[in-house]
Amino acid sequence: MSGTIKDRRRVKRARNGRRSAHLAQTREYNYVLQISEDERRILANYHALLAQGTAHFAQVYYNYLFDNPATADVLYAHERAGGHIGDLVRSHLAHLVDLLRAPSDEAWAERLDHIGEHHQEHGVRPVWMLGGYRLFLNHLQEIIAAESDIPLTDRDRLNAVLVKLVLRDFGMVSEAYWQYGADKLQQQRDGLREYRDRAEDLLDSIPQQLWSVDVSDNRMLYHSPGLARCLGDDLRAPIPCLSLILPEDQEKVLTAWQKALQGEVVEVEVRQQREGEDPHWHRFQFAPVANRRGRVLRIHALMEDIDAAHVARQRLQQRSTTDDITGLANRALWYDRLGTALANCRRHPGTRLAVMVLDINQFKMYNDTLGYPVGDDLLKQLAGRLQGLVRDTDTLARLDGDDFGIILPTVQGAGQAVERVANEVLACFEHPFTLQDRELCLSGALGIALYPEHGEDAYNLLSHADSALQRAKRSGAPWLFYEATVDINPGEQMQFSGQLHHALERGEFELHYQPQIDIGSGRICGAEALLRWQHPQEGLVLPRRFIPLAEQLGMGTPITQWVLVTALQQCKRWGAAGIHMPVAINVSARAFQGTGLVDKVRSALEEAQVDGACLEIEITEETLMADLAQGAEVLRALHELGVAVAIDDFGTGYSSLAYLRHLPIHTLKIDRTFLSGMVNSDQDLAIVRSIIDLGHHLGCKVVAEGVEDAAAWDLLQTLGCDAGQGYHISRPLPHQGFTHWLSDGAWSL
Repeated sequence: MSGTIKDRRRVKRARNGRRSAHLAQTREYNYVLQISEDERRILANYHALLAQGTAHFAQVYYNYLFDNPATADVLYAHERAGGHIGDLVRSHLAHLVDLLRAPSDEAWAERLDHIGEHHQEHGVRPVWMLGGYRLFLNHLQEIIAAESDIPLTDRDRLNAVLVKLVLRDFGMVSEAYWQYGADKLQQQRDGLREYRDRAEDLLDSIPQQLWSVDVSDNRMLYHSPGLARCLGDDLRAPIPCLSLILPEDQEKVLTAWQKALQGEVVEVEVRQQREGEDPHWHRFQFAPVANRRGRVLRIHALMEDIDAAHVARQRLQQRSTTDDITGLANRALWYDRLGTALANCRRHPGTRLAVMVLDINQFKMYNDTLGYPVGDDLLKQLAGRLQGLVRDTDTLARLDGDDFGIILPTVQGAGQAVERVANEVLACFEHPFTLQDRELCLSGALGIALYPEHGEDAYNLLSHADSALQRAKRSGAPWLFYEATVDINPGEQMQFSGQLHHALERGEFELHYQPQIDIGSGRICGAEALLRWQHPQEGLVLPRRFIPLAEQLGMGTPITQWVLVTALQQCKRWGAAGIHMPVAINVSARAFQGTGLVDKVRSALEEAQVDGACLEIEITEETLMADLAQGAEVLRALHELGVAVAIDDFGTGYSSLAYLRHLPIHTLKIDRTFLSGMVNSDQDLAIVRSIIDLGHHLGCKVVAEGVEDAAAWDLLQTLGCDAGQGYHISRPLPHQGFTHWLSDGAWSL
């Protein structure tokens, strides 16, 4: 039998059942109220008379409905929902008129049943309905009392039957009203019971265990079925499984519960252990429920077994932070530790930190010829030796390939301490490594960067340490510190390497000139020539960004030669215009310490057709002291050419004054860092005064770099400084701009 036929039969049976019920209900009311056939006949005789006043009653009934705000709201809501109030009132009046026929079949009972449901559905209360019946009955009784055609003997009987009919109608509608409400309530209960059963099934199937506690009396309000199976009868509030938690973890849970009592949602991970089993990790969550005033009323608790996830997370975390071959920290963990160490340095000003990068020189050869297993074994043995050197506070990591990184936090006496560690690290290579009954000899190179001198973030420190490492490998040095003037950023190396080769031939280099003024007379006494690269994309690029790379690419010599010739030719043009002053040129450490500088200077003087008095060579005291014997020879040779020599950035290095006394040095240039603070710093002022006095005792002219304002100029004049240069006088200018500046006559020639 098809489902459609079954549904039709079910509907038909339900309809027949309701009809039988309605008919039985009508008969019961007729019996209780004793509505006789004689009364029906009397009502039928006067039906037309009673119905004739319906129009008047309609106005009374209408006013009744809208005078009561509650019934008026129901009618307006009906209208807003798309209904028509007039149709609704007319249907009610039609029902009352039909009531005068004293209907008694099941159709009338079905109508009353429908009216009761309709009232329940739309919020029409029985008491309002009773008021309407009262008005209708009064209306009919007024007609009966006023109508002379109705005999007195019929009036009482007519009034009696009308009262019975009104009572029957009101009773049946009310009964339907309450029955429909009860049915709706039962449906809601059935629905809630169904939802509750589904929720119970759902909660019973999830792996988490739930419970809820009334905090006012520490009473368990609810617990999931799984919690009862897990703990049996031991469901004591507020934490029923507290006895299973390891003693060392119980305090964590109790602290979390106290935070929840204060209104905070808390999660905590602890270990539970049942008798005869291993401890298992569980996660607890306590979520408070508070009233509007913030007072916590209940706490919903959740417990979940996370042992498998915890173990997997630990394994994953270990793999993500540990090198698979050596067991050391990997690059990610090393960066994290470096970030933490840098944060600590920033919180404690004055704290220093060292970053080392170690590379194995012969590793690739052994790895390629003897195979990866041998290479891996070499890395393991070296890692073991290095671990014996570092402190617990240091971090040793394998960064990648054969590169290792070392972080030395909170270094005291940074220079000497780092040198000692560097020598100890390289001492690990003094003894051969034994693999497969053979001995392999290795050597290493180290690059070192210090915080804050060489960088203030993790990326720059590692990049600068790696730059120092590459320079150490090229020079054959065992280890080197980063030098900003020598080491260059790898990104810029890639960017500029191809462009530098063509910059000279394309005429992209230019010289800017910054004047030097005699402080006593206010006359121009010289100019410093500063190299600039007019880059086609980046604009003006300063030499510190490209000179180290140019020297690595072998272009240092032609660029130095171009600078010498160009500056001296400009000096000659100034002389022809009546402006006689020497030009100063910076020479890099590599150019000064290499061979051929004196020959380049001699060649440039000859090409420009000027004598040596037109030129002053500037070198840093650090460059001079790197190889004092060789430097002294260069200085004497330059002196023979008539070329003056200036020590740049004086005061920042470690010059030996005993040697300086016997070297042909003409000028000491005070580093700009001392000038920037001397106006407000007694210490910097004392240093500047000492350098001026020292220079004069050595027979040198003293020039102050970085004179930025009139206050510094006046102070230098008071201290007896010979000359100055800086933005207070003029910024570096290209040769045409410098010529215009000279013609303006701001300073005398």
